[in-house]
Amino acid sequence: MTPEALADLVRTSAAQVLTARGADPAVLPATVTVERPRNPEHGDYATNLALQVAKKAGLAPRDFAQELADALAATDGIDSAEIAGPGFVNLRLAADAQGEQIRQVLTLGDAYGRGTALAGRKINLEFVSANPTGPIHLGGTRWAAVGDALGRVLQAQGADVTREYYFNDAGAQIDRFVRSLIAAAKGDPAPEDGYAGAYISDIAAEVLRQEPSALSLPEDERNETFRRIGVDLMFGEIKKSLHEFGTDFDVYFHEDSLHQSGAVEKAVESLKENGSLYHADGAWWLRSTEFGDDKDRVVIKSDGAPAYIAGDIAYLHDKIGRGFDLCIYMLGADHHGYIARLKAAASAMGHDPSVVEVLIGQLVNLVSEGKPVRMSKRAGTVITMEDLVEAVGVDAARYELTRYSVDSSIDIDLDLLRKSSDENPVYYVQYAHARLASLQRNAADLGLKFDNDADFGLLTLDREGDLIRTIGEFPTIVQRAAELREPHRVARYLESLAGAFHKFYAVAQVLPKGDEEATPLTFARLALCEAARQVFANGLALLGVSAPERM
Repeated sequence: MTPEALADLVRTSAAQVLTARGADPAVLPATVTVERPRNPEHGDYATNLALQVAKKAGLAPRDFAQELADALAATDGIDSAEIAGPGFVNLRLAADAQGEQIRQVLTLGDAYGRGTALAGRKINLEFVSANPTGPIHLGGTRWAAVGDALGRVLQAQGADVTREYYFNDAGAQIDRFVRSLIAAAKGDPAPEDGYAGAYISDIAAEVLRQEPSALSLPEDERNETFRRIGVDLMFGEIKKSLHEFGTDFDVYFHEDSLHQSGAVEKAVESLKENGSLYHADGAWWLRSTEFGDDKDRVVIKSDGAPAYIAGDIAYLHDKIGRGFDLCIYMLGADHHGYIARLKAAASAMGHDPSVVEVLIGQLVNLVSEGKPVRMSKRAGTVITMEDLVEAVGVDAARYELTRYSVDSSIDIDLDLLRKSSDENPVYYVQYAHARLASLQRNAADLGLKFDNDADFGLLTLDREGDLIRTIGEFPTIVQRAAELREPHRVARYLESLAGAFHKFYAVAQVLPKGDEEATPLTFARLALCEAARQVFANGLALLGVSAPERM
């Protein structure tokens, strides 16, 4: 019996009790919650349904809980049902009913854990979007891991997700990048407000290789040549790094295209016409305070140039015009102000502000030998994606960056992530999968294979039940991770699953030894182990981390 099936059973039984009492079953919630108690001595699952609805039905909570417990205890698949406290009902499942969870995993395979909670939603997920003026730094690397994992989790719940990279190829930062390239090409020091590092010299040299006469061109042509080739080269490096990190995008959207196409002007004129912009002090201002922002924002500056928010408005308008009903922005720690202004922009254009959702990620620091790591070999100033991957590998980097809530700053211990021990979270989880894969190979060598129709009623050990119930939590974990935009829940779940598996494996002999014959219990435990392996594989896939079969 799966947790979902148990919840349905609890609701059906409660409806029968209420009807017999002459109460209206309509007081019952559409979805009943059953959860695993913190103390396993209290049962396999518990529900507080009686506390939720008894008074609405005109009943005493403990009386309703007792009648509900009696009804459930008389049901096939329920071993016992007891009331506790003011009206909780603690449930223990029969071993064979609990084993149905194993059969479901083996039947669904890769699809186990997927759902339809977000079916019909068309989501634009924009993340990383680092300025094309240097390699991706640690903050962008965190978004590359978390954003890609979030996209996978949202898709697992039925959403139509487009991963998008907003390429900021317009504005002052590009001008500084170009001046830095030209200085490097001339052999001069980097401008005071420019960019330094070996990558600048490398790109400048490549520009000259492609256009040997670039430095001798008239100033405007020279600048445009270094801009065109240099930005393209830098962006190519960024895309290559992301791809090698396992993060690819469906759309690479160029900010400059909004200005070149007239989309910015069109969006601004639209806001002028609907009264959302006003003219003051020679500039055009968005009435953003009317939509919850802390101050009105300049959209067109007094010199006639568009402010940065003008591009943001045109970009959001473009996204909504492409049919997205939810636009998720994943931004850095210094972008809190964007939440209100983007929602204000949506409102000013006549859209529900809930079409905009902003996730803010906190800082990432690297630590080695107890000391902060601050210098990059290539960028010279900040640690990059390549630095982290070179130090610990893609899997460890992605897993470690994804296993924390983005609301928290994190210190990544490079020494820990290099360890082949249970202290290393990614090793702990991947090793569990590899161990399970090895077990199935060893079984095959003995001519044994797991069986969907095994007698799961034989799985009566506490550790077996705990592993089965932990496996059963996976669909709910994935759904919550999608709804709350928190893929770290999947990583933390996998660690608890690894713990449950290792505890089971320590007390349960799976394969026969020596001249022992395989028994029905052998096949039941093989099936349980394969179900656990499948869940590890499915969970790691959601994080974009490999599930090795050998380690």
